[in-house]
Amino acid sequence: MARAEASGAVGRCPVDISDPALTAGPYGGFARIREEAPVVRGRGADGRVVWIVTRHDEVMTVLTDPGFVNNSRSVPGTTADLHAESLIRFGLPEAVVPYLAEAVTQLDPPHHTRLRKLVARAFSARRVAELAPRVRELTGELVDALPGTAGADGSVDLIEHFAYPLPITIICELIGVPAEDRAMWRKWSSDYSSLFALGGMLAESSAYLRELAERRRAEPGDDLLTGLLQVHDEESGRLSETELVTMVITLMIAGHETTAHLIGNSVLALLTHPGQLALLRQDPELLPGAVQELLRWCSPVVFGKQRYATRDVEVGGTLIGAGDVVLPVLGAANHDPRRFPDPERLDITRRPDGRGVAHVAYSRGPHYCLGATLANQEAEVALSALFGRYPGMRLAVPEEALTWNPVPSTRQLARLPVRLGGGPAASA
Repeated sequence: MARAEASGAVGRCPVDISDPALTAGPYGGFARIREEAPVVRGRGADGRVVWIVTRHDEVMTVLTDPGFVNNSRSVPGTTADLHAESLIRFGLPEAVVPYLAEAVTQLDPPHHTRLRKLVARAFSARRVAELAPRVRELTGELVDALPGTAGADGSVDLIEHFAYPLPITIICELIGVPAEDRAMWRKWSSDYSSLFALGGMLAESSAYLRELAERRRAEPGDDLLTGLLQVHDEESGRLSETELVTMVITLMIAGHETTAHLIGNSVLALLTHPGQLALLRQDPELLPGAVQELLRWCSPVVFGKQRYATRDVEVGGTLIGAGDVVLPVLGAANHDPRRFPDPERLDITRRPDGRGVAHVAYSRGPHYCLGATLANQEAEVALSALFGRYPGMRLAVPEEALTWNPVPSTRQLARLPVRLGGGPAASA
């Protein structure tokens, strides 16, 4: 059993997660790493040494073992917030750092439990079911409007005109952002992925949310922001102003960014696998399972949040020391042949074994994606409506000409140009 060395910005690291080649081809790159060993030494984006975990069972351990936490301050004897320090090192102004460092995704129980409980009801299965008619209505409007968005060459960018507008509209309506303000959130979501623009995005969006909160106090609505304000105003001490703003920023970005790219990646996958698309057309009942397979095969989330070991923990034959940083690579786990037979094959008829849904695209454990049910619903409705309305849809450029956003943690298309067509599905 290998003994892990202490984390720090020293030593030789064979893997750099910021390597452009790894960002450009994460599935193949991490597959090679995965087959070398379940746990390897690497360097994170902030220069710190991390332990990169790539195999399914080992990733599950990191996600579910209480010996791993999301905040370095949860490690006994540690007072430093390493995530906040990294953000400042990247040049983020200290004034806006709390909006990321104190997000619910960066916290551990009991603070994480308290904050998550406040919003969980808005994303319950019952609430998502109530949203279904609106999701279908909006999807239909967007699908019908696509021909009018075509450029001079006749192509339509599905990312800009379909994949983004659907989830951002739904999350804005759920939270209570007025329609006239939603274009700002589309811009801010783009800025969120850029270190150069991130500080300005957080300053602008937090100021906007504080102003919107004042409006909601004067004119309450049937929305999540009003509900959070009532918790803040009526149960003093439970939700601070910063916690309120941080929660809404987190929900706004998480509530549409990944769903938009799940839709984009899924459309591309089906267009480039016409046999799978034909199966889906023949049997629409396959759609829920197809979305789960697409999440496994082409999720936009490549790796999860960094974890910190609170004690010495053995993972995959490596003894990781207390305080060490661990990075679970969800995309690699979802393509692990030890868990998924023939993992590189997209198979929408693939079904869970006796252990249930196996993919980790939504993470696992206490940080399982709060909006997973809503994301599943939006993806199912989007794919059904899009391929039903435009059976002859096809790529407008060769697949190899498509551009991916150069963000190490994600797999996101910059654009998805298609020709809507009108021919049979087989022409896709």
